[in-house]
Amino acid sequence: MPLKSDAYGIQAAYEDAAGKKRRVSKGALARIKTSMGQPPSPASSWWDDSVKVIRQGESLPLHAASTLTLEDGSVSTVTDRLPRDLPVGYHRLAPSDSADISVRLIVTPGRCHLPDDLRIWGWSAQLYATRSQTSWGMGDLADLRRLTSWARSLGAGLFLINPLHATQPLLPQEGSPYSPSSRRYLNPLYLRIEEVSGSGRLGQDLARLAALGHALNEDRHIDRDRVFQLKQEALQLLWSHFDGDQDFDFFQRQEGDSLRQFALFCCVAEKHGANWHEWPPEYRRPDQAGLAAFGAAEADRVQFHMWLQWLLNQQLKRAATSVPLMQDLPIGFSPDGADAWLWQDLIAADMTVGAPPDLYNTTGQDWGLPPFIPHKLRSAGYEPFRQTIRSILRYAGGIRIDHVMGLFRLWWVPNGCQPKDGAFVRYSAEELLAILAVESQRAEAIVVGEDLGTVEEGVREMLAEQNVLSYRLLWFEKGPPSEYPEKALAAVTTHDLPTLAGVWTGADLEMQREYGMTPNQAMQEEFRQKIVETSGVDSDADVALAIMKTVEQLSNAPSAVVLAELETAGAVNERPNMPSVSGTYPNWSLALPTTIEELESADLPRRLAQVLNRRTEQA
Repeated sequence: MPLKSDAYGIQAAYEDAAGKKRRVSKGALARIKTSMGQPPSPASSWWDDSVKVIRQGESLPLHAASTLTLEDGSVSTVTDRLPRDLPVGYHRLAPSDSADISVRLIVTPGRCHLPDDLRIWGWSAQLYATRSQTSWGMGDLADLRRLTSWARSLGAGLFLINPLHATQPLLPQEGSPYSPSSRRYLNPLYLRIEEVSGSGRLGQDLARLAALGHALNEDRHIDRDRVFQLKQEALQLLWSHFDGDQDFDFFQRQEGDSLRQFALFCCVAEKHGANWHEWPPEYRRPDQAGLAAFGAAEADRVQFHMWLQWLLNQQLKRAATSVPLMQDLPIGFSPDGADAWLWQDLIAADMTVGAPPDLYNTTGQDWGLPPFIPHKLRSAGYEPFRQTIRSILRYAGGIRIDHVMGLFRLWWVPNGCQPKDGAFVRYSAEELLAILAVESQRAEAIVVGEDLGTVEEGVREMLAEQNVLSYRLLWFEKGPPSEYPEKALAAVTTHDLPTLAGVWTGADLEMQREYGMTPNQAMQEEFRQKIVETSGVDSDADVALAIMKTVEQLSNAPSAVVLAELETAGAVNERPNMPSVSGTYPNWSLALPTTIEELESADLPRRLAQVLNRRTEQA
């Protein structure tokens, strides 16, 4: 059973990864309470509850005649009970004698989308690292379209990619996909310039910029700042020739205030810097009158940033036609970014989220991202969460939720403290999962929860009940793949952990030493032994054979989804990210050693696909 929390949702004690009970310091408790402000007051009446969740087909007793406004705008009066045939979605309930009080009513299907007997395989890739000969220094959405077409030709049924979310429109560009400015909008670095309407009219200007962009492919280290400069120059030229488009007009109407606020944020950031806390006072809040005058004066630039998002949506939609994409949801957003600015009243600005110490991160983790205050997020009807999930699933057949335990509780670290000096703060998992189920069913998208690290008792069972797939990695599972659960996604590794080739060859261990880390050699030996036990190969086998035999056994997992990383398919030694590195390791900035063209003709990916296709043949 979960340990108790107080009125704020803070747990004064928790059980660590080794099963030992730990107590939180009084200082941490005091700082977290201060950051939250007043705790939520106990409900004194039925209407004091800002959110109510019911499952489709259930009813709910009412205490007075009420006005029910459905999501489609239709209005009716209800008396004793809500009808059982309410549609799935987000509705509004208010007492008939008052327009000042209302409750968000969430009618949930109860489970996320999950086809019966699902048994597919797919690839996972860091899109920025997956370049073609026509890329401008990093992988883009045209490259993604080519990758998904290639994946389909090999029999894949899914393609997982890193988060594509928006960063600040400034230099230097943020490298980590897991620290976005906004989780609702996309990063213009992923645009393929040549596929923007009107690019043919740029002539020599485009040829010059494209040549400079293609030259960046000669270095495996991705120079996002230079990519940004080149693409911004090209996009500004294209914008200057843009004559309007009815689809763009429709996109703006569809996105509404949300898109305009994001575009306004980008414009102010361009003029006043990345940290909105230091902007002129009249721009620090999205509801301030000064922003209207600013928006009018910068109308062309505001339109430009909205146009970029329209272009990104067009290209992402085309990229998602061959194989369903699985999008990745980071646990949070940058404290200086657009989402933090828009929802600043709902977040704890002097806190960051992370993880307590565990067997693999003995000092804990601090990810530098501000958390939502649970009762304030709830009072807002979970609108930020709903908007975020809906935007990510727009062109996706799946979503991977990074650190899915954050739906239940998050480890808050007071600013200036060590990660170990934090505490767990609890959220209403039932209500967040209800929204996730609504959006998943609407998008017909499967949901995977990254449930690694410290997982409290009962969480995996509850997620399975809600059709949220567990995330099972070869490195951490004690039994063979044949014993993995059915409601799971199985893979060898993830972006923060060593690649299969890196472990087998010992290159990952050497890189950790090279970049100033003190590697856990025993853990690396455990990982290597896991390959031997799983694959059955000799300890001195060729790396390609070790990869083939390991993936062959992984394909036997009864899990709904099995993923093979492109790093595995290319026998790549380097991992995308090396957490806590003290040297100069190129986190999130190292391209694959092979181009997409070379990948398409390579032997190892084709052979891996043949092995993985047996899953669907045997289903």
